[in-house]
Amino acid sequence: MSRTIGIISIKGGVGKTTVSAALAADLANRHNKKVLLIDANLSAPNLGLHMDIVSPEKTIHHVLSGKSKIEHAIHSRYGVDVIPGSYVYEKNVNPLKLKARIKEIKDNYDFIVIDSSPSMNDEILSTILASDNLFVVSTPDYPTLSCSLRAAKIAKQRGKPITGIILNKIRNPKFELELEEIERASGIPVVARIRDDNVNVKALFTRIPIPVYDKNSAFSKELGRLANALCGKNETSFWRKLFSFNFGKEEVNRQILQEKLYESIFDEKKRDEVVDITKLDMPKPSFNFGKD
Repeated sequence: MSRTIGIISIKGGVGKTTVSAALAADLANRHNKKVLLIDANLSAPNLGLHMDIVSPEKTIHHVLSGKSKIEHAIHSRYGVDVIPGSYVYEKNVNPLKLKARIKEIKDNYDFIVIDSSPSMNDEILSTILASDNLFVVSTPDYPTLSCSLRAAKIAKQRGKPITGIILNKIRNPKFELELEEIERASGIPVVARIRDDNVNVKALFTRIPIPVYDKNSAFSKELGRLANALCGKNETSFWRKLFSFNFGKEEVNRQILQEKLYESIFDEKKRDEVVDITKLDMPKPSFNFGKD
């Protein structure tokens, strides 16, 4: 069953687009999933630059303005189907049509990853409404955490609570918020902790998503563990099981996430089951008519 994953933040510079591109690339290349990656940052799109799409002919802007069908805006890069944004589109678009347009092709994919706008407007709302699960990307500092809390509040008001926090650009934990502080303040589990890595700059310069550019980088490995949870794959090696006291809190959170996703998928399948009454073994009705 296809799942739409929304990657959100309401503060620029936290690495949201880098995470979106990397997650899609990992799901497609390491897990062999059919993945669609969409740039929903309509005001300032740049996802295409992460995926080596510099001059797209059709974009999400053409789709949301009714000028193109969604399938005509798909570009294939690094094993991922990508719908980029337009850097020069000037006509009006309706962000809130995103969910309906995705629905037209959702069954063609295992995962759809949406890179959201960081602006507090209909653009981020469109991602929230179109997503089955939402992850907020945050850095471990007070200003960004306050923005993350605002994003979580908006999502909850729309009936789409945040599934987890992806903590990015960890540089010096001595002067940064700890995982426990962030979870206590937000009430949201941290599902990935990614240290700041020079590979980000190198991958962006070459316009190659990080798991493709360097699958052995610390960034790729940590985000890959989140992808494992999304795919229902146990991330834990024999040695990690043996020395389980070394588990980080984010690893436990990913295991819980995996279980919850499985349960939700099972519940959705049950709701979608339709009974064909023509195939039921039902007794034939008998009619006894009395005489007038």
